[in-house]
Parts: sequence; structure tokens; C-alpha cells
Amino acid sequence: MRERPSILAVDDVFENLEIVCLRLEASGYNVITATDGIEALEQARTHKPDLILLDIMMPKLDGISVLKELKADPSLGFIPILLLTAKADRSDVVAGLEAGADDYLTKPLDQSALVARVRSMLRIKALHDKVQDQARQLATQAEQLAEWNRVLEARVAEQVTQIERISRLKRFLAPQVVDVIALSGDTDAMLASHSAEVTVLFCDLRGFTAFTEAAEPVQVMKVLSEFHAALGDLIHRYEGTLERFAGDGLLTLFNDPIPCADHTERAVRLAIDMRTGLETLSQAWRERGHDLGFGIGIARGTATLGKIGFDRRFDYAAIGSVTNLASRLCDEAKSGQILIDRNAFLIAERFFKAERLPPLTLKGFNRPIEAFAIIGPQPDSA
Repeated sequence: MRERPSILAVDDVFENLEIVCLRLEASGYNVITATDGIEALEQARTHKPDLILLDIMMPKLDGISVLKELKADPSLGFIPILLLTAKADRSDVVAGLEAGADDYLTKPLDQSALVARVRSMLRIKALHDKVQDQARQLATQAEQLAEWNRVLEARVAEQVTQIERISRLKRFLAPQVVDVIALSGDTDAMLASHSAEVTVLFCDLRGFTAFTEAAEPVQVMKVLSEFHAALGDLIHRYEGTLERFAGDGLLTLFNDPIPCADHTERAVRLAIDMRTGLETLSQAWRERGHDLGFGIGIARGTATLGKIGFDRRFDYAAIGSVTNLASRLCDEAKSGQILIDRNAFLIAERFFKAERLPPLTLKGFNRPIEAFAIIGPQPDSA
């Protein structure tokens, strides 16, 4: 309701209007007047007053008809209406109240009663307006809440997709690599087919075929689980990309998909830590009656890399002679031995002591391969 309430007074007798205007304006109200029913409707629709004082007997359109039209208009329906009627017009009062009037006063008007009744009606109007304002505020807040919910749902859906994507990546990438890819937001681009220089490490067990023929399946799976667990933690620590498991072997990449300048050094340091860990694990296996050793091969070169598979299952793969060379060097390595090719040795010799081996004839390679056996770190690079 307005700070200074507005009242529409309707009466076809000028003297009556003048009395009402003087009394209500003296009480601090703004008064609008009309002298017939048609004008009353026009003024009500134009000014939307806080209260209407409505005479029943008027020309053109009587008060009851005006009252019905006002109540039928959704924008005016809750404006309080105070009927002004002669004492003898009891039937008109009843008809007016049934049509929606809120109260009535009889003429001649008692001015004190008029002001008291007006104040009462305006208090009701003020309460109604307050409720309406609160309803509008609640509607606005509900709309805002609905919008926030939509935004939240979209963010949750996006985060769920992100979590699912990260979970898939963690099947074959180190956590550090997954975090970088997740932050980039462009997984497809980072995992698309491309060429890169990489260092490849291949490690597998010695005597595993004979072991599987003699051991129970549960023993075989227990050994593999221990083997993978021991090496998996080391691979993640050195931020390698676990490209694949191959039975009792595994292949790890360095320098892709996340570049690292010291990828060959990392691969060799990982291999040395693997050797230390697997020597301890081999001793535990021997105590359980399993005669198992291990070999490691490392090669450096260019490979074709990228995501392979189909929509329900994919892996990140490296294809090229460098991966085959690492695997063949691993096959050639004696138990506990780490063999690297010449390309890797040219980088590693600054950090590690190595023994040159006679050229190796490896399956799938037409020329002898120059290879070196890693002994350990240089004294000043450990």
C-alpha cells in the first residue's frame, strides 16, 4: 500500500462527496472522486485505490453493478469496498455484501465512524498488500532457487562426467598425468594419434611359464597381483604412463602424453628401483617355493602414440620399433639385469654406470643391436 493511502469516493450527490473529501483529507488520505458508476470504474482502473467508498443509488450504473465488475477484475478484486447506503435500503446492503462488499455505512454519515471504518479497512488492505509482497518475494526466490538448482544440476552432471572420464584415464595413466589432462579439459586432443620420442621400459618375470604349469590358479593370480602392485606404485611415483599389461610383463612409457625432458633418466631410475623391489619380492616367492626372476629392457626412440579401441573400451598405446626393442631387450636380460639400447645409453651414461655387451641378435631386427647393462647410479648422481 502507498505511504499516503488513496481512497476513491463515489457518490452522485456533490455535498456528500465534499463532506467525505474534507474529512478524509484532514486525516491524511488522498481522495479521488467519481459521481456515477461508469466514472467510478474508470477511476478505479486508472488509479487502483487502496479503498473505495461506494454509493449504491447512482445514475448510469448503480453501485451493486459497479461492485460486481470490480470484483470480477483480477487486478482490482481485493480493493476493500465500503458501501454507502440509506438506512431504509437494507435489501441493497445485503445484496452488496453478497456481491463482495466488505462493510457498509448508512447515511447521513457519522464522520467519526467513517474515519474509524476507513482505518479498519485500510489495515486489512495493508495486511493483504504485505502478504502479496511476500508472495511475490517468495515467487522470485523460488525462481532464483530453481535457477540455482538448474545450475547446480548442470555442474554436478559436468563433474560426474569429469569424474567418469578421470576414472577411465586412471586405468592406464599415472595420477599426475590424469590430473594434467583433467585440468586441460581437452582429453581427445591430448590422446589423439601423434608421433613422439619416448623412452619405453618393459619388464617381465623369468620362469613364469613353468610356474603357471605347476602352480594352482589362485597362486598364479596372487603372484601376478603382488608383482603388479609392487611395480605399479613405482611407476606412478616416477610419473610413467602404464601402457599395458602383457601377462607377466608390463610396458611403461615416458615423455608421453605429458612431456618430460629427463624421460630416459626417469626410466632408468625406475628400473633400478624396480630391481631393488623385485629382488625382495623374489626372495619372498622363493620362500614359498616359487622360483621366479625378472628382466628389464629399456629403449629410446620415436613411436606412434594415441588412443586405440572402441567406445566401450579404449587404451592408450605406443606403436613402433622402439616398443619392440624394449621388449626384446627384456627377453634377452638375465634375471635381475637391466638392458638398454644405444640411444638410451647416450643419455643415461652421464648418470649411471653401465657395462657394454657384445652386439645382440634380436628377433625382428635385421642388424645386431648395441646394448648395455645398467650397473647402478654414478656416485655423484644417485
